[in-house]
Order: sequence, then structure tokens, then C-alpha cells
Amino acid sequence: MSDSSNHRNQFLDGQFPSPFEPGTGLISAGTGRLKQIWAIGGGKGGVGKSLISSSLAVALAKAGKKVIAIDLDLGGANLHTTLGVELPRQTLGDFFSGRVSELSQCSCLTGIQNLELISGAQDSTRIANISDTEKHRFLIAVRNLDCDYVIFDLGAGTANYTLDFFLASEINLITMLPEPTSIENAYRFIKSAYYKRLQAIGELSPIHDLIEVTMDAKNIQGIRSPSDLFRIVNRDFPHLASRLKEEIEKFKPKLIINQVRTHSDIEIGHSVKTVCKKYFGIDIDYLGYLDYDSSVWQAIRRKRPAFLEFPNSKLTQSVERITDNLLRRYASERSSLHP
Repeated sequence: MSDSSNHRNQFLDGQFPSPFEPGTGLISAGTGRLKQIWAIGGGKGGVGKSLISSSLAVALAKAGKKVIAIDLDLGGANLHTTLGVELPRQTLGDFFSGRVSELSQCSCLTGIQNLELISGAQDSTRIANISDTEKHRFLIAVRNLDCDYVIFDLGAGTANYTLDFFLASEINLITMLPEPTSIENAYRFIKSAYYKRLQAIGELSPIHDLIEVTMDAKNIQGIRSPSDLFRIVNRDFPHLASRLKEEIEKFKPKLIINQVRTHSDIEIGHSVKTVCKKYFGIDIDYLGYLDYDSSVWQAIRRKRPAFLEFPNSKLTQSVERITDNLLRRYASERSSLHP
């Protein structure tokens, strides 16, 4: 049995406590042609995750990439509506329940060239309580899909499965509105994802209990940020300090501000970047912003992708700019790794 097959069996047998182990390649191994998973998350509902997910998926498809968008807002899926697709016959619930054996059997055409959808629409609310074994099986199946890019449209909040799917992706996108509640929830999402990531690293197992304590904002040790955590680890577990610092530097989520109306709204992205670096020690990559655009609600009412319904809108132009930026970076990274 190959190492890859053995690893997969271990995942399916539930022998790993987390659905991925950063840096091991256990989940990233796949037989398909998949280049990257882009996950769109955020701490609050109504910040435009499905809009941005569908727009990025369409932009990639228009660029000639084969894309599969997966609605992972388990129990509240609506990505099919923003893509203008009727309720699919088979959905994620069929895969998790075993009614279909292959994830690809849940994929449906969208009417947009190069773009398919795996929906969670009309699934039982019990789907939101998937087990670690089911998460493992799903992520392995995703890695074997026949496409270039997968888009994860995640649900709001910091549920375990939401954070796991966010962290299992190569591109971690966070979207928020320029509003106090959205900003506050975005910070909470970033911190939760960061701590969850650390807990999945086997080498840091001696401090996993400390990380668990840190996730309680009112913990008695007074740890309020990743910087505080690093300080205590450096004091009490000096042999792990450099490993922890390395992981802090690896975590570089990307930020998109949605529904921007003023210049001060745009500046919020830079402020978030500064705060995350100063207090969390985390480098946020501020990709840009999407202008408030009345064409969005018009497209939603027509059940058509805003990206296609209004090709000359500010939204479309901004999404194209962000997509091109990410594709250029990926091409540059690959050329540096494989000169």
C-alpha cells in the first residue's frame, strides 16, 4: 500500500483528530489536476460571501479555468441562487449520507462555460453537524475533482467545520463590510482560524492545552492575542517558540472589503491590516475592495450572476482586478518554485 493510500485510510478510520495537518501534504495529495482551493469566509452573515464566491468563480471560468464552486454554508446554502441555477437534483447531503459514492456526482452545470456547482441547497439541517471522518472524506474527494480551481463558499461564524474548510484551502479570503459589527466579527474569525490552525500542528502538541485556554477571550492567564501567546510560549516552552513563530508568519489570510461607499471605507482595510500585525502578529493581505453597487440587488432579484448581468459594473471590474492579481501571484510563486 502506498503512503498516500495509507494516509487516506487513517483519515477515514478517524485516527487523526483534525481534518488536516498543515505541512504534511496528507490532504493536499490528489490524483486530479486541482491547482488551488479558494475559501471565502467571514465572521458575520450578510457580508457578501456568496456574491464574492460566485463572482470569483465566474471570473476564473471566463479566464479559461475549469472551476467548481461548492456551497459550504451547511444548512443555509444559497450559492445556486447567486449563480442563477435551479435547485440541483443531487447535493452535498447525498455525498455525506452515502447516497452517492463520488463527490463529482453532486456537480451540476451552471450554464456558464467552465463552471460547475456543488450545492448544499435543501439539505437537512443535520448536515451542519458533520463528523471529522466526514470532513476528511470530503476534503480528499475535493482534491480529486477534475478541475483547476475549487471555490468554497463558507457559512458565517466560527463553527469547527467552517474553520477546517477555511484552513484546508490554499487561498484564505475574508470578506467584511465597513461596519463596526462586521469588523468585530472579522477579527474574531481571524483569531479563531489562527488558533485552530495551531491546534492542528502535531509538533505543537505540548502547548495545545494552552492554545485551548487562549481561545477563551476571558481566560485567567490574560492571553488576549497571538502575541501574548507567543510571549508565554517563549517563556515556558522556549524550544517551541521558533516553531510557533514560523507558523504565525505562515498564516497570511487575504481581506476584501465589500460595499465600499467612501474613501474612509477603503482605509478600513489598511487599518485592519495594521491592527492584525501589531496586536496579533498576523500579516493580512489587503487585496482590495468592492464598491457599493445597486446592480447587485437587481441581479439577485433576477437570479442571475451580477458579474455577468452587469459586465461593465464597478463590481465586475473590481472582481476581475482581484482575480487577475491572485492568478499572477500564483503563477509567480510556481515559477519561483519550479524555475
